[in-house]
Amino acid sequence: MGSLCSMVRWEPGAKERLQLAAITLFVERGYEQTTVQDIAAAAGLTERTFFRHFADKREVLFVGSDVYAATFVQGVAEAPEGAAPFELATAAITAAARDFFPIERRAWSRQRQAVLDANTPLQERELLKRAALSDALTAAFRERGATEADARVAAETGVTAFHLAFRQWIAEGEERPLLEIEQDVLARMAAFMPGAASVAPD
Repeated sequence: MGSLCSMVRWEPGAKERLQLAAITLFVERGYEQTTVQDIAAAAGLTERTFFRHFADKREVLFVGSDVYAATFVQGVAEAPEGAAPFELATAAITAAARDFFPIERRAWSRQRQAVLDANTPLQERELLKRAALSDALTAAFRERGATEADARVAAETGVTAFHLAFRQWIAEGEERPLLEIEQDVLARMAAFMPGAASVAPD
């Protein structure tokens, strides 16, 4: 396996160097076996510098969660006036694919998911992140005039569609952009949702 530094087209500063060092060590040694001291040393930085950027080693994998959710919510805000809940969900996940998951992030995302899949406490944290996203979308849909019930259903539908597309995007051998995969997932979901076919992207 090549190093993540060679796979991702970032010009890293201290924070990014720490992230890249951490994910490489997590994959090679295991999350539990890797210490903050190990990460800092591998990045050529001090532990003090590490703690300027992250509260602990877990946060290396979850930093930016607020920005992540805000990207989805911004997509809702940009949706056309009068958009139905399913259209709002489509706008939200489209914005996330476009703005938060460029192709350059795929290598990092694959590595990160491998670490999560091997560690139950991290999986639990990821589920909390997913639930928080659903809550944020529900609130955003309510602000656009959806009822509580419709907002919740649309939020859960959007989050599910996104995660189905995301897991396919990081699959080994997958080369399509996330947005293209999302469109395929949405089209498949629309086939099971009467009246939604006109909403799914072409």
